[in-house]
Amino acid sequence: MNRTDAIVIGAGVVGLAIARELAASGKSVVILERETRFGSGTSSRSSEVIHAGIHYAHGSHRERLCIAGKQMLYDWCAAHGVPHRRLGKLTFAANAGERARLEAIAEHAFASGADPDSRWLEADEARELEPALSAHAALFSPSSGIIDSHTFMLSLLGDAEDRGAVLARNALAERIEWHCGEWRVTSGETTLAAQIVINAAGHGSWDVARSTEPLDPARIPPRFLAKGSYFTYSGRVPFAHLIYPLPSHGGLGTHLTLDMTGAARFGPDFEWVETIDYAVNPEAKARFLEAARQFWPDVDANRLAPGYSGVRPKLVGPGQPDADWLIEGPDTHGFAGLVNLFGIDSPGLTASLAIGEYVAGLL
Repeated sequence: MNRTDAIVIGAGVVGLAIARELAASGKSVVILERETRFGSGTSSRSSEVIHAGIHYAHGSHRERLCIAGKQMLYDWCAAHGVPHRRLGKLTFAANAGERARLEAIAEHAFASGADPDSRWLEADEARELEPALSAHAALFSPSSGIIDSHTFMLSLLGDAEDRGAVLARNALAERIEWHCGEWRVTSGETTLAAQIVINAAGHGSWDVARSTEPLDPARIPPRFLAKGSYFTYSGRVPFAHLIYPLPSHGGLGTHLTLDMTGAARFGPDFEWVETIDYAVNPEAKARFLEAARQFWPDVDANRLAPGYSGVRPKLVGPGQPDADWLIEGPDTHGFAGLVNLFGIDSPGLTASLAIGEYVAGLL
């Protein structure tokens, strides 16, 4: 039987960040990825935004790890040549009726210290920053940005491999057992033994947890699926910053983001679904157009086209308040060396390095 210090299940951005953190501490690490490519699930289907952390509940994993992870991410990108841009973000109130909600977000942002340089902008001030923006008022968050997520994941994997970590592709973790003081993880005809097992399998985290024999099934939360689609915009847009509406239930609303080439996309929208399906409904164009016209009345409908979609794992369903991420270590479930991560959606990319550090601390 082969042995290693740690097994990380899942090679998305969070799993890679954890594997890199463990490898950096001197541990031998094997990463099990059920797909043929790393980062091909939720990690490859996001807005690629570096979030400031101003929208999340005070004291939550989302807020704390996003704020810490943001600076770690900018530092990592600078040190490893990962393409990124600190664009800044405007969260806007479309009309006077939304002003109070935007004021509450601003108050929370200032109190949390997520972005100390955030500024409140009245309509004329917002237009000075973004002349094409139609808004009653806006909150400017200068520390928000964008990143090439694939290059970032490649850099994490490269750093981990330089420290001895091994990525096993097409390796589904089928059974996890505690035997004679060590974990045994079976994938196909191969069984690996380790003192540490990290379940960072994204949508698959629930299946991995159910296959962990000593784990109480009551410790496994329910899983819901929220689909978000994006529409792309051909040609240049008259915006240099990220443009966000007020948050809606389950997400941050249909916003405008830019990629590293300057191309724009709108999304994601929000839809509860029963199964993972990445098809984008062309008939949703009218809804995206309406969202875009809230702040950009002159948007050209002919340039808007279906793009891509992602499906996020959620711990709560329709009609329930949004839940924090669930990261359970030995102090929670009672099994040495085991950490389960559930419901890690946005801002998981921004927080990934901080999540890696936090998980290592749980061990």
